Amino acid sequence: MEQSREEFLEQFGGDYGYPDAPRGVDQMRAADFKRLQGTVYLDHAGAALYSEPQMADVVKDLTSNFYGNPHSQSDSSMAATDQVTAARHQVLKYFNASPRDYKCIFTSGATAALKLVGECFPWSRESCYMYTMENHNSVLGIREYALSKGATALAVDIEEDKGLEKNHGSPSSGLFKISRHSNQRRGGDVLSQNCQNGSLSTVSENNWNLFAFPSECNFSGQKFNLNLVKLIKEGNLVGLPSQQQQGQWMVLIDAAKGCATEPPNLDVYPADFVVCSFYKIFGYPTGLGALIIKNEAASLLNKTYFSGGTVAASIADIDFVQKRKNIEQVLEDGTISFLSIASLRHGFKIIEMLTTSAIARHTSSLATYVRKKMLDMKHRNKKNVCIIYGLEPSKVADLKTSPTITFNLKREDGTWFGYREVEKLASLSGIHLRTGCFCNPGACAKYLGLSHSDLVSNFEAGHVCWDDNDVIKGKPTGAVRISFGYISTYQDAEEFLKFLQSCFVSKPIASSNGHALSMNTLNLVDNQSQQVVPDVRLKSIIIYPVKSCQGFSVQSWPLAAGGLKYDREWLLQGSGGEILTQKKVPELASIRTLINLELGKLFVESPKRKDKLQISLLENLIHLTAEVDVYGQRYEVESYDEKVNTWFSEAIGRHCTFMRCSSSKNSFCTSTGKNGRLCRDTRSKLNFVNEGQLLLISEESVSDLNSRLSSSNGNGKQHVLVDAMRFRPNIVISGSTPYREDNWKRLHIGDAYFTSMGGCNRCQMINLHQNAGQVIKSKEPLATLASYRREKGKILFGVLLNYEDGLNGQEETVAERWLQVGQEVHASTE
Repeated sequence: MEQSREEFLEQFGGDYGYPDAPRGVDQMRAADFKRLQGTVYLDHAGAALYSEPQMADVVKDLTSNFYGNPHSQSDSSMAATDQVTAARHQVLKYFNASPRDYKCIFTSGATAALKLVGECFPWSRESCYMYTMENHNSVLGIREYALSKGATALAVDIEEDKGLEKNHGSPSSGLFKISRHSNQRRGGDVLSQNCQNGSLSTVSENNWNLFAFPSECNFSGQKFNLNLVKLIKEGNLVGLPSQQQQGQWMVLIDAAKGCATEPPNLDVYPADFVVCSFYKIFGYPTGLGALIIKNEAASLLNKTYFSGGTVAASIADIDFVQKRKNIEQVLEDGTISFLSIASLRHGFKIIEMLTTSAIARHTSSLATYVRKKMLDMKHRNKKNVCIIYGLEPSKVADLKTSPTITFNLKREDGTWFGYREVEKLASLSGIHLRTGCFCNPGACAKYLGLSHSDLVSNFEAGHVCWDDNDVIKGKPTGAVRISFGYISTYQDAEEFLKFLQSCFVSKPIASSNGHALSMNTLNLVDNQSQQVVPDVRLKSIIIYPVKSCQGFSVQSWPLAAGGLKYDREWLLQGSGGEILTQKKVPELASIRTLINLELGKLFVESPKRKDKLQISLLENLIHLTAEVDVYGQRYEVESYDEKVNTWFSEAIGRHCTFMRCSSSKNSFCTSTGKNGRLCRDTRSKLNFVNEGQLLLISEESVSDLNSRLSSSNGNGKQHVLVDAMRFRPNIVISGSTPYREDNWKRLHIGDAYFTSMGGCNRCQMINLHQNAGQVIKSKEPLATLASYRREKGKILFGVLLNYEDGLNGQEETVAERWLQVGQEVHASTE
């Protein structure tokens, strides 16, 4: 890495690391961000990070001074008022906005500031709300106010000709090419003339129109030319009719993304409205933003609601109210977040020390370096790995480009890695990034090439924001975004590049044992698949009565329509209706369970309860039937009395309800999946399992995994070895060869037959283990499994089985069969 670092500094040393500041970025990172040790944080566009000295200053300020509600005249109230006034001036200074021309309105964030503009703007039927396609949902949401008042909404694409700007030397309408999308209008077919024919002309002197664009797109990182402000306000953006223009356009800049490195200079680009959130700049406080508003624009806003602090006088029982004249007091409802506002100066102190221009150069140097390295990445067949959005090839080395890189990754066969796969692997590598569409549907559709029909089809297929449907019909539904901030380092950049290289760039994988698999897909059929494997036997049987709690081992156990009898037949539901699992509630791992078939009882123990809970398998239900959703499957459940719920609530330290599955509302499988196997949506009865009825783990596969863990532990990593129980199996087999179970389609144990549903997709759950009563989380074994057990975004280990006698879902028709430790396991690959 040292050689690469020297090369990097040779090219970017003048811009990287704040050479003119009291301390360099590496010193700041080590001293002020100790919590980031071993972590690569690359989501500064989502939220900047606060420094530890910054928070210490905040605590010292709040514990040394006395700030009261500013809506009073006491000493503490006046102290708070002074802090608020100083903060307003500091915000205006940050945007180079004169206090004579602009006011700073504090809000709960950029979204609340945009909502305030939309609510109060003087819309009419002749108004037009025009906005660029590349805008956050919070900007798009303004159109609801416009359309509800009869105005027209219009989305546009704006392309800039950089060459013309160099030749002309000054901004002109010829620098921009405007592409209009369809007009949007409610309540009539007549469109306002000011949105007709691509013109910004208006028809009424008192008519007001609004144009909104981001200073920097939060999806692609594209920086918009702020000369748009003057061109729009003067009505000169596109070819206009020769007659004198009437009416006025106002301009709104969403600076939430761009203001961290390049806040709009309002002295040069006098927009009417600018919005920001402070956590995007220096991490803390959250829940606080600002609307920087021009005085003339503020006087036109029509605010209907009044509240505490906004009125000079009001009478409760008659229609009488006099609002205050002060713009800030009129637009800020109720008591503002004065303690958070008092904390702003401690964040601005850091920015002023470094300067925004130096932050812009620093972050751009890292982004420029990483972009070039990403574009240079090739698979072994010379195909590109990284597809970067919003980037012109000629600008790869442009230090004025955004600190944001948005991309997707391709396999060597041209198919896409899903963004959730990238996010999952990044998490295992200690890398924090963002995936999806980042609440910017226009930019997402534009760069991913998604048509209206694609978007509607994806929605009808079940895709919504934040879900796992990352590739549909061969097209990505979102992307991966990394973004650098003022505290990002060269090491962050290198660690990210190493992550891409090791996880996504195809290369031959050396193997000494014949079980290594392709980088991007699992080879489920190998040369040994047709060989007879003698004496494979059932080694262990484990039952987990309560979902996510401890199980117990038995020598023999009966089968039922849902698999092993009583397996995952109970679960705990949180107070908000959510299903509780170890990933959310690690305390579940300490709850021990046991079923005594002769006594007909479930026994439950917890280290936080002295008494052992006994639940009859046939009684104790209060027969209150309800429906719950568990990972998309609907179940009818019955619940228990308050005594049982209280026991579990105390055991895990949160209120919960204990429930038992009475039936599942199954869908029927009408198709087969890969290799002819049944699809996941099986017709078998399912208790509270995620996918298949039973999970099979091979001791030989676990042994192979441990050999890989041992070799990786030699690189100074934490010593981690696992046993089969780490994977919460129902049956453990021995006597096979590693991963032979991948190829099985059907097997029988004793006189019971099972169908393989394919590999089990592993998650962070297997990284949790107990040590001395404490739940410990690490990156293993999932990180090692990810290096050789990935298939199309899934990390597979173990296979899911369905009991064939359970296919009709009628438990009373199933002959009772038992599994017993020591039975032979016979498998078929056909």
